[in-house]
Amino acid sequence: MFLEIEVCEKSLMDYLEQKKKIFARFYFVANQALLDILSNGNNPEIVDNFLADCFDGLKNLQFIRGPSIPYPSKRAEGMISNEGEYVQFTNNFTAAGAVENYLCDLEKCMQVTLTDILVNAIPADTWGIDCKERHIWLEDFPAQIALLATQIIWTEETERAFTDLEQGSENSMKDSYANILVRLGKLIGRVRDVNISMDLRVKIITIITIDVHERDVINKFNNEKIQDA
Repeated sequence: MFLEIEVCEKSLMDYLEQKKKIFARFYFVANQALLDILSNGNNPEIVDNFLADCFDGLKNLQFIRGPSIPYPSKRAEGMISNEGEYVQFTNNFTAAGAVENYLCDLEKCMQVTLTDILVNAIPADTWGIDCKERHIWLEDFPAQIALLATQIIWTEETERAFTDLEQGSENSMKDSYANILVRLGKLIGRVRDVNISMDLRVKIITIITIDVHERDVINKFNNEKIQDA
């Protein structure tokens, strides 16, 4: 019997290994949880309870439900983070086929959605006349996207300042520093508002932290008179 148990365990490990090769995030899931996922693969609403084991920032999905939709629903319209932040998918997600395959589809759906939101988040005139100022703009986008867009724009502005320096504009980096201080001050003003939600407060505090780092980097460029990117 002991030898037969060993054979069964080896067969089970081989079976799980095949599933892990298809959806690599299964490597970070405990075998007992993985067995629960695989045994309920045809019920996405049960698998939904294990998504946090597979994705760090994802808690569960927002399934499409209604009188005409049988249980379990296999279509989702958005995702919810561990902090309760909701993001709607660009296109509704359908859990079709084996669980390891539709989780790969879910991962792709998440990536496409966040990419589309990021493209729309980068303001055409960088929080200028025809765009909301950043301390207002950030309300319209998920925290991850607001933070990433902020870093992208800071990088572009810093590179542009170096280009202007090379072309003879001596104050370009100082102007960049002053611009950061103005934006930072407006964020600090918003976070002092007692009426904003906790989610928005955390988002603003996170961007303030990044802003302070970016301010210090630009200040160092100015103090050390760095002219070349």
